[in-house]
Amino acid sequence: MTISPVYILAIESSCDDTAAAVLQNDVVLSNVVANQLIHNEYGGVVPELASRVHQQNIVPVIEASLRKANITKEQLSAIAFTQGPGLMGSLLVGSSFAKSLSMALAIPLIAVNHMHAHILAHFIDEEGFDKPTFPFLALTISGGHTQIVVVHDFFDLQIIGETTDDAVGEAFDKSAKILGLPYPGGPLIDKYAQLGNPKAFVFTKPKVPGLDFSFSGLKTAILYFIQKNVLENPNFIEENRNDICASIQHTIIEILMDKLKMAVKETGINQIAIGGGVSANSGIRSTLKAAEKRYGWRTFIPKFEYTTDNAAMIGIVGYQKYLHEKFENTSVISKARIQF
Repeated sequence: MTISPVYILAIESSCDDTAAAVLQNDVVLSNVVANQLIHNEYGGVVPELASRVHQQNIVPVIEASLRKANITKEQLSAIAFTQGPGLMGSLLVGSSFAKSLSMALAIPLIAVNHMHAHILAHFIDEEGFDKPTFPFLALTISGGHTQIVVVHDFFDLQIIGETTDDAVGEAFDKSAKILGLPYPGGPLIDKYAQLGNPKAFVFTKPKVPGLDFSFSGLKTAILYFIQKNVLENPNFIEENRNDICASIQHTIIEILMDKLKMAVKETGINQIAIGGGVSANSGIRSTLKAAEKRYGWRTFIPKFEYTTDNAAMIGIVGYQKYLHEKFENTSVISKARIQF
C-alpha cells in the first residue's frame, strides 16, 4: 500500500522575522525567512513596526516557500502557524493568514507553541543530526525564555526550571548595550568572546534555589562594573572589549551549566537538547559538546538555521499534530503568553 506524503505549510511570525516553510513529512523542502532590519536603529524590536512589516512580507515569503518546495498550494495537507508566545500584533498577522488559507483550501489548521517548536526542531530529518530519544532534557534559551524542560514524548512536556526575571538572551543583549555594541548585541558578545580571556574578570553568579534562573542581578553587576572602570579609565571598554565579552559569556554559560548538572542529577536523564536563538552561541555549543566526554551526557545541538526563529520548527510540530489529528477551528486565538 502506498502512503501519500503529508505536506505541511508552516508560518512563523512571533516577533520580527516573517518565516514560512514546507515540510514533506519530517523533511524540510523549503525554509524561507524575511528579516526586519529596521529595528536595528531603535536598539530593539518595535512591536507596531514589526506587525506592519509582517503584513508586507507574508505573501511573498509564503509564495517563495511553495516555489522552493516545488509544490502547489493545492497539494498541501494542512497549515500550521505560531499561536504564541510572542508579540500579539505579529502573531495575528500569521494566524489570520493561516486561518484564511486553511478555509480557502478546506484543509486542517494547526496551532503551534513557539517554544514547543524550538524543542521539537531536533526531530526534523536532517542528514548528520541525530534525534534524541524520550525522555530527554531540553534547555530552551532565547531572548524571551530560559527553561529546562523534561520531554516525555512529543506532547508531554514538563517545565522543571525557568527564569524568575530576565531571559538569557536579554542578558546577552543588555550587556552588549552597556558596552556600546549595536543591536542585536548577543552575537557580537559571542564574536568578541572568542578572542578574549574568559577568566579576566569575575562576575558573581546569582544564588537562585532549585532549577530556576535569574539574570537581572548579573546585568546590574555588569553595569556597575563598567561604570566604575570607565570612570577610572575612559578607554576601559575599548582596551578590554574581548576580555569583558569573554568573561560575561563565561559567567552566563556557567550559570546554565550549573542548573543543567543539577537537573541531570535530579531526574537521572542525561540526554540534553538545546533550542532557541541563544543556542546559536558558539561558547554554549562547545561547552555542551565537551560535557559529553566530561559528564557522559548525550547532547543534541540543532542545525544552525533551526536555532533562530524559523518556520521549519513550526512545521515539524505541525506534522506530529497532523498525525495525531490535533486540529483547530478558526475560533482559535493567538496568545502573547502561552505554556505547553
